[in-house]
Amino acid sequence: MPAELIRIYPENPDERRIRQVVDCLREGGLVIYPTDTVYGLGCDIFNTRAVEKIARIKGIKPQKNDFSFICYDLSHIADYARVGNSAFKLMKKVLPGPYTFILDANNQVPKLLNTNKKTVGIRVPDNLIPRLIVKELGNPIVTTSIKDDDEIIEYSTDPELIFEKFQHQVDIVVDGGYGGNIGSTIVLAINDQFEIVREGLGDTSLFV
Repeated sequence: MPAELIRIYPENPDERRIRQVVDCLREGGLVIYPTDTVYGLGCDIFNTRAVEKIARIKGIKPQKNDFSFICYDLSHIADYARVGNSAFKLMKKVLPGPYTFILDANNQVPKLLNTNKKTVGIRVPDNLIPRLIVKELGNPIVTTSIKDDDEIIEYSTDPELIFEKFQHQVDIVVDGGYGGNIGSTIVLAINDQFEIVREGLGDTSLFV
């Protein structure tokens, strides 16, 4: 069955449609949604089969995944990662925002997502749609960016074109307007030391 394209306005997300997305996630569905950077592909972090499906779409082994989580806010992060004082203060300044923080994982991270790894990527995007989905779901969702086959474009920004491409691989595509084409800034934040892993949309001067 092809996916459903659902329009949700980021300024004032429709609660009924948010619940529709959450119901899909609870049933093991895959969802494409906007963030404050590029469009992401995600599922419930606790649904092993859904995580494996995403890995197949990305062409990687589930154990070699580099998926991140989307959390609703900073209080959510402590459930899955250990955060030092300096990291917490800095994250409080910049989140919600276009950053992925690589942190020490704790034992609440599902095994499939933490195989052979002691870290986890955490995002709190400055976009109400994915954050309200997570809030209603009650736990984070896996997130990985939607790459385009055209390396010059790199990221698809038009939700209708994304829908055309992925409609037979996912269950819902959320149309939240045009997305960006620059990924998040990735920051390694272990033992209160910061290292820029990838420079993206976020300001990196804060970590120097």
